[in-house]
Amino acid sequence: MAFLLGWFVKLTSWLPQLFVFKIKVHYEDKSVQSKRVRGKAIIASNHRSVWDFGIMMFVFFGRTLRCVVAEVIFARNFILKLFLMGLGAIRVDRSSHDFSFIGKCKRVLDRGGVVEIYPESRLPRAGEQTPLEFKPSTVYLALESGAPIIPVYHNGKHFSKERTRVIIGKPIYARELYDQALSEKENIQSITNYLRGRIIELGKELERQEKEEGRPDQRS
Repeated sequence: MAFLLGWFVKLTSWLPQLFVFKIKVHYEDKSVQSKRVRGKAIIASNHRSVWDFGIMMFVFFGRTLRCVVAEVIFARNFILKLFLMGLGAIRVDRSSHDFSFIGKCKRVLDRGGVVEIYPESRLPRAGEQTPLEFKPSTVYLALESGAPIIPVYHNGKHFSKERTRVIIGKPIYARELYDQALSEKENIQSITNYLRGRIIELGKELERQEKEEGRPDQRS
């Protein structure tokens, strides 16, 4: 169901998204990780708006992304809830501290699928420094499943004259970063901090690449 509805949405929305998102994809190292994702993976991105899922859907066009979505989005209305369920979104109830979504994500990864998750857990409020602190669930999932984390940063500039610029980073293998001298909790926090740092670095690399292009960030 998620596969069929996902492709229907992508195909019918392809033309409109060219004008809404105007996506330009950059890479940290395209020879290591491109838009093509092979096998199981966790897409971890900074979080700017509820439209982030749409952006990633078109960036990683060839794969069905099972996005982790907060309970408040599911609760907005019944039609939206059915739509998200049809796309295979994985509901997480943050208020009840229910971690059953981890098991659902792991089952997707065990079948070779792709999970999309936003480690900040919520959208930033006005005046907050971004990205927000990351929750540990992304790293915990990576350690449990063995799936690589593909870090992504985007500038969130959609519905404007500017282009939505996205940069894809090199995969992070959480198990390779695990330090046996530390406790599990310390490892998860350490790797979570590392992931956040990598996404911040990608933001800086995106700025560098934009400047290197040496042209206005608008379409004529």
